[in-house]
Amino acid sequence: MESTTSPADSPPPPRLERYNETTERMRARLVYQSRKRGMLENDLLLSTFAGEKLGSMDREELAEFDRLMDEPDWDIYYWATEKKVPPERWQNSPLLEKLRAHVRNEGRVVRRMPDLP
Repeated sequence: MESTTSPADSPPPPRLERYNETTERMRARLVYQSRKRGMLENDLLLSTFAGEKLGSMDREELAEFDRLMDEPDWDIYYWATEKKVPPERWQNSPLLEKLRAHVRNEGRVVRRMPDLP
């Protein structure tokens, strides 16, 4: 696990600013990005989360999800599955807690990659 994650004191990834992006365009981009992570485990976790939650998120929550998508794949995976403690910038994140609840899947929902709109 240590060889696949970033050091705990790593700074946040640099932001790619997207000027004049509408909320709907941002939502559509995040749905796509959640499906195309390059790691099947995250593709499934993040795309099903996005399919269930992004439609009801406001601009601020979408921006937080966008920042999470900038993090390295293995870090997101271990934080979401609660295998590693996230860095301080994500410690009290309501979004990360929602993702963790989704990953716990206490309702035992059978999940598959959602269809693109």
